[in-house]
Amino acid sequence: MRREPIIMTATMGAADQAWADALRHAHYPADRNVVEAHVTLFHQLPGHCVGEIVERTRALAREFACPDARLSEVMRMGNGVAFRIHSPGLLTIRAMMAEDLHGLLTAQDQGTPRLHITVQNKVEAATARALHAALSATFMPRPLAITGLALHRYLGGPWKQIGSWPFRGKAVAR
Repeated sequence: MRREPIIMTATMGAADQAWADALRHAHYPADRNVVEAHVTLFHQLPGHCVGEIVERTRALAREFACPDARLSEVMRMGNGVAFRIHSPGLLTIRAMMAEDLHGLLTAQDQGTPRLHITVQNKVEAATARALHAALSATFMPRPLAITGLALHRYLGGPWKQIGSWPFRGKAVAR
């Protein structure tokens, strides 16, 4: 039985994924940039529960339509920069998953996340301040396409995808 932690992300539409990946490749330290741009919903789900987690993820994707989401601001994250995401619906779907996994979540995953897309991390503070200023100068809030849910195995840096499930239901999460 595999024990590596499982990471759950929300998938983005192709155009938004390409945009976020381009920014990440331009500004994230190359030696540390081992995954694509992503929206983390859970950082460390228990690897030994993969069957239950996959089953519940599939069910949520099958039940819900794509939730509304917006890029709301450019934010500093320590020595990095990210775009904050406003999506009450995505947080509702995440809360349903958290309820189903009660007792299995780490302290980090028990709280409500600040949804975001990291485009820079682990750089000098001055470098992060400069990118934050540059991106903030032209930033306009805009819609972000959230298209599904994905699960990945954490392999000490890189991730291995377990699966990805598009939202295809009729229910609207609020």
